[in-house]
Amino acid sequence: MDYYDQLETQGSAARATRLAEALPVQIANAQQNSPAFAKILAGVDPASVTGRESLAQLPVTRKSDLQELQKQHPPFGGLVAVPIGKLARVFQSPGPIYDPDARRPDYWRFARAMFAAGIRAGDLVHNTFAYTFTPAGFMAETGAHALGCAVFPAGVGQTELQVRAIADLRPQAYIGTPSFLKIILDKAAEMKADVSSLTKALMAAEALPPSLREEFKRRGVNVLQCLATADLGLVAYESSAMAGMLVDEGVIVEIVRPGTGEPVPDGEVGELVVTAFNPEYPLIRFGTGDLSAIMPGISPCGRTNTRIRGWLGRADQTTKVKGMFVRPSQVAEILKRHPEIVRGRVVVDQRDYQDVMTLHCEVAGEGGKALAEAIVKTVREVCKLRGGVKFVPPGSLPNDGKVIDDIRKYE
Repeated sequence: MDYYDQLETQGSAARATRLAEALPVQIANAQQNSPAFAKILAGVDPASVTGRESLAQLPVTRKSDLQELQKQHPPFGGLVAVPIGKLARVFQSPGPIYDPDARRPDYWRFARAMFAAGIRAGDLVHNTFAYTFTPAGFMAETGAHALGCAVFPAGVGQTELQVRAIADLRPQAYIGTPSFLKIILDKAAEMKADVSSLTKALMAAEALPPSLREEFKRRGVNVLQCLATADLGLVAYESSAMAGMLVDEGVIVEIVRPGTGEPVPDGEVGELVVTAFNPEYPLIRFGTGDLSAIMPGISPCGRTNTRIRGWLGRADQTTKVKGMFVRPSQVAEILKRHPEIVRGRVVVDQRDYQDVMTLHCEVAGEGGKALAEAIVKTVREVCKLRGGVKFVPPGSLPNDGKVIDDIRKYE
């Protein structure tokens, strides 16, 4: 079988009919069971929302609003539609933002993307997404279980032990970030360990430059990507055609003009807004803050759903570093803890395909080793990431309001 299920090849009329039936049900569920959406969607007749045009009339709820909503109405901002005790797990993403996980197989619908990447029942999956705080590890694991795969829960770090496990267990598939697979393969070459069993991989959370994809191919690993978030689960995924990303069958995607809810013409870059059909977390017109664009036509692989160009950056200054979001509010918190910093800006770059985050600081007086070490510690506490510190001359940082400068360049 070339497709995960029959939904992937249904005609446009059948898909429109299915969405027309599902949308009113989900909107009614959100109004009745989610206190926040009861307010957001007040006065909306669920029966009147049966397609993209009527959906586009509803308000956008943005990811950038979640932190404040959750502060006002802990733990989920009133958006979750079931009591917390009926959830399977609760996760914390940077911000912090709390994310629910329901007691359903493949809650994040990750199996579809894994199947498209060639992963099949009986495979052993080496899963390097984190299992602590954030849901990425469980996203991949539950998808693998839905496919009938076993999982080695590797998580991140301990590279030599990861190489040894791959050499011993002979997994067929890798799931994680591109940068960490490169680290593992480089370490395996250094250790002269045989990791040739890895022939397929599904990646997310970081950009995959074409040159790195080609390097993986030369090393015998066929790599595909997907786009997923802790809030929504799978949004879109690559197929073997590698002609854009196919929208998952469990969501509706819109591209809107950043800062508005107004859809832009197909092909124009805008903010990715997603409506999900998870009954436990009924996100209606959820603004991700990510930029993308809709592609014309049908994928050469035969799947018929809408295609997007994948991740094209952020609509705001929020960016991803090593798969974790870094937000302006976190930079503000770091500066607040160190009054010696007059002005600061996080600069994100890449070296040898690895994300590098450095806080450039103008400080009152001279910045010494002790201050640098203290700031590095604060960066790790606030952002849950390692980052460097660079003291720069007073007045040298541009006065342009930017606190996060992503200077990574992708081929």
